[in-house]
Amino acid sequence: MRRSYKFFALMILSIVSLSAYAQSVTQLGTYLKPSEAKLLYTDSVVRHTTLRPYVLNANDSLFLKEDSTTHKTWLGRKLWDEHLLQVRQPDFDLYLDFLPDFQVGRDFNNDRTTWLNTRGFYIGGRIGKQFTFYTSFYENQGVFPLYVDQSTRTTGVIAGQGEVRNYGNGGFDYSYAAGRISYTPSKYFNFDLGYDRNFIGDGYRSLLLSDATAPYPYVKLTATVWKLRYMMMWAQMIDRESPKFDYQNGYRKKWGVFHYLDWNISKKVSVGLFENVIWQDADSLGKRGFDMSYLNPLLFFRPVEFANGSPDKVLVGMTAKYKMLPKFTWYGQFALNEFTAKEFFAGDGYWGNKWGAQIGFRSFDIFKIPNLHFQGEVNIVRPYTYTARKPVVNGVVNPNNGKPTNNYVHFSQSLAHPWGANFEEFLGIVNYSWKRFDFRGQFTYGYYGLDPQGMNYGKNILLPYDTRVSDYGNHIGQGITTNLFYGDLTAAYVLNKKYNLRIETGLTLRSENNSNGNNSTAIINFGLRSSFRNLYYDF
Repeated sequence: MRRSYKFFALMILSIVSLSAYAQSVTQLGTYLKPSEAKLLYTDSVVRHTTLRPYVLNANDSLFLKEDSTTHKTWLGRKLWDEHLLQVRQPDFDLYLDFLPDFQVGRDFNNDRTTWLNTRGFYIGGRIGKQFTFYTSFYENQGVFPLYVDQSTRTTGVIAGQGEVRNYGNGGFDYSYAAGRISYTPSKYFNFDLGYDRNFIGDGYRSLLLSDATAPYPYVKLTATVWKLRYMMMWAQMIDRESPKFDYQNGYRKKWGVFHYLDWNISKKVSVGLFENVIWQDADSLGKRGFDMSYLNPLLFFRPVEFANGSPDKVLVGMTAKYKMLPKFTWYGQFALNEFTAKEFFAGDGYWGNKWGAQIGFRSFDIFKIPNLHFQGEVNIVRPYTYTARKPVVNGVVNPNNGKPTNNYVHFSQSLAHPWGANFEEFLGIVNYSWKRFDFRGQFTYGYYGLDPQGMNYGKNILLPYDTRVSDYGNHIGQGITTNLFYGDLTAAYVLNKKYNLRIETGLTLRSENNSNGNNSTAIINFGLRSSFRNLYYDF
């Protein structure tokens, strides 16, 4: 690991040397409030909206305004208007918040009481005009709906968070930590060192890089010049599927390098280009480590990967956005894992045509009702997309349980869509805010093909594509064709906007049915919540 530390130190020193002049900076995380999304997409300033966390500078004063204080007593200010602890100085800011997530619910269809007991804290601030930082930690115990419980016990990981331990009678105990340091030496560069999640796209989902996984360590450089914003990121992922080498080294690691170029062609049209390589950190015969071939931030990866003997996994893609009306924006994505033109146009279901597509829209203040927002989205991913082959060492298939190490996965969770592959999804999300009341509804319908025991029809991206059932005739929904409906309604009263403290109640309906039967869930939930994370339980 010494080479890894040296690499990160070298990156920090090289970016620090780029300093030109200072300006205020902060970030919006991967979690966007509806009001923040509205400002990003409807403001007259042309913005790069596809990279989250979203880097804010002096031109984004619209986001940096301080909320007014309306309460005179200390208790009133802390409950309604301010951070629990905040210190403001000309060259230094610091704030600290306690983030509870206390929920209790009832799953009537499965005669199951659910609950969540989360105690978290969040510390953030600014040093001078160039550095911002935050760190957060959550300790959790809970009993979850049956479908979440079953998924967690299968993978050993709670969705979007971390590894679990058994707790009490049917519950889990787990923790979550994240943090980042952001340095902006000039209006052209931002340097980000963190242990967190990232997101590329304008949608609710991303087929390129999503925030549906556990956090991971990364180094990221973002450069903004003219109408272009270019992101380069190097990250280290966890491979839980392969056996550990020994106790001291823990889980096996793998590396990911990401390039993304976003171009605002005009005030209405934007396009982006994406590429990624995933490679294993070590094999059973020795350590490969960080590959210096992927260090150059301006190279195209495919020729480099080919020059290395094609041992790694490449994913390319593109994004597009069209602002049709001041408060209505179309967006889309296309992800390409492999492509054979002859087979693609033949339409014979060749397994190697592995791709995903997304189209959606965001609309704000619909029907001229302030703060009534709607988002619609369709996601389609072919079977075997994001998968990799069995690892091979010296011409022999590696005995790591036949599991690939360089698939598009971190901590047993997809780095793209949480459903994996072999699915179609249709979803709609509506938000409405009035004073301190906040209402949200989400409705999702999808169908996918589950993998029967011992067979690989392409949904489970942890499986190697070498074990596919057929070279031809593959189609979305193959395997055990399954239909899923998911509906979620929440109503909340926001106590403190600074750290999203709210009293919330909700109703969740879920129905999954196929030839093996029907699994349904109906839950009513109540809670006191505060969080700035996207946690996805709509699977």
